[in-house]
Amino acid sequence: MPLILPVEEKNPQFGENCFIADNATVVGDVEMGRDCSIWFTAVVRGDVNSIRIGSRTNIQDGAVIHCTYKKAATTIGNDVSIGHRAIVHGCRVEDNVLIGMGAIVMDDAVVQEGCIIAAGAVVLEKTVCEAGHIYAEVPAKKIKKLSKEQIANLKKTAANYIMYSSWFEEKQG
Repeated sequence: MPLILPVEEKNPQFGENCFIADNATVVGDVEMGRDCSIWFTAVVRGDVNSIRIGSRTNIQDGAVIHCTYKKAATTIGNDVSIGHRAIVHGCRVEDNVLIGMGAIVMDDAVVQEGCIIAAGAVVLEKTVCEAGHIYAEVPAKKIKKLSKEQIANLKKTAANYIMYSSWFEEKQG
């Protein structure tokens, strides 16, 4: 059973049809929309600030979503895929984004709509990743503009995770 705990009388809130893996952790001031999934060993920790997650977003195995005390909340949009072991911390991730495996997005960064943050990239504090581009390297740099097909595939990736979560019987919300 997932670890779902209140912090300071704030309980996580889940939209309809959300899948939370048995060993995932969700605590505190967390709100998420419908058709989301939080996968095995992922941690969504709204203990020191708020975390808001849109609909159809997936937080894959081992990812960590956190924020900074009284400084930087975390906001994640709709149709976002956060890859295995990624860290998203005190930042804003807009709709239709892929955060690659092992990538890190730091406080007060903004990842605009239709972006890919490549696996292993590090988006430094206060960086703005321009809509429709791929960012890679350490620190993350704009590499190239994405095609319309590549941007459309971002929504397909998010939709796949709705299908994957349907393979598991227990749903939250």
